[in-house]
Amino acid sequence: METEQRVHCEKATVLSLAIHSGCIALVLFFSCFAQAAGTLEKIAQSSTINIGFRDPALPFSYLDSNKRASGYSIDICAKLVESIKRELKRTDITAKTIQVTSVTRLSAMINGEIDLECSSSAVTAERLKQVSFSLPVFIAAIRIMVREGSGIRGISNLTGKTVVTTRGTSSEKLFIDLNQLHSLKATLLLAKDHAESFAMLESGKADAIILDDVLLYSLRATAKEPAKLIMTRDALTHEPFSIVLRKDDLAFKKVIDAEITRLITSGEMDALYRKWFESPITAQQVNLNMPMSYMMKEFFKSPRDWQLH
Repeated sequence: METEQRVHCEKATVLSLAIHSGCIALVLFFSCFAQAAGTLEKIAQSSTINIGFRDPALPFSYLDSNKRASGYSIDICAKLVESIKRELKRTDITAKTIQVTSVTRLSAMINGEIDLECSSSAVTAERLKQVSFSLPVFIAAIRIMVREGSGIRGISNLTGKTVVTTRGTSSEKLFIDLNQLHSLKATLLLAKDHAESFAMLESGKADAIILDDVLLYSLRATAKEPAKLIMTRDALTHEPFSIVLRKDDLAFKKVIDAEITRLITSGEMDALYRKWFESPITAQQVNLNMPMSYMMKEFFKSPRDWQLH
């Protein structure tokens, strides 16, 4: 009798272990599946594409007079949404815009809050450790803007000066490096957004502002006295703006890059550029009057991922 009970208990123990092991295996399976599931699967399950954007980042993204996300990058992402629908063979997928900041945009992507970040994000080595990027949709140059009569003509004239830029931008790290490299001993102020950065220059709280040239053009276009704000001639560096994607999601990047390539080769990207950079925009009819640069034209002849040096 005792032998039968012992055998029964041993069988029960084996069965219990098997069930327990099976549960662990199932947990591990679904955990691995969740990790492996990419952005396309996420979108298919939720029937929603979450688009991150910043305001103001004119003309790339901003809230228009109807409080809707608008801009060059927003228009591009509208095309990307249609390409994702075609890839998934789903017409019921909807796009939702979510406002982010220069500080929160990467964490929003990493945490799965957004699927595309459509503003004016530059490709940098540091950011590539956390996220991926589409093919470039714009080539910018980081420049300095000052008030008329400041005597500042370049980086060497910023010794002991107060410089402002927007927190979390590539301009922040660039100036920190230049400040140290050239022993400028300049004071760096960090604003929460581009509008605040620009207000510091206009009010005299800062002697100079460092940002991407297109952002400076757009900020100056809305200034009270734009003629009194001068852009320095030399570019500190060139950098591409791309759509931010989840890191190492190759299947999703393939879909996105294919559509961006189509937009460039079909001429649709040129039309979008003329709409946002060479024509009146916003309720105030602001016109940047910014022709496409030679570097951008050359780059678009052969679209490819930007090679960092």
